[in-house]
Amino acid sequence: MNTKLLLKMLFIILVALLLVLMGMNNHHKVDFTLPPFLTRVVQQPAALMYLAFFAVGLLTGTIMTAGGGKKGGGAKSGQK
Repeated sequence: MNTKLLLKMLFIILVALLLVLMGMNNHHKVDFTLPPFLTRVVQQPAALMYLAFFAVGLLTGTIMTAGGGKKGGGAKSGQK
């Protein structure tokens, strides 16, 4: 197995464990305001807010790194 892939998988498992622990221990509600987009205060449990922000960050990172790979089919320059 690829070492880089294994390390990434372990990191994701550790982050998931952290999310589970936060969900079990943070039941207090917190206020979230975003004046340009939300006209009222949103109250949710702290763990749910953290999960939502983590999901948005993960999705943003995935979109930013998706694609951009080298296109195959052509010969590399400098080789004959």
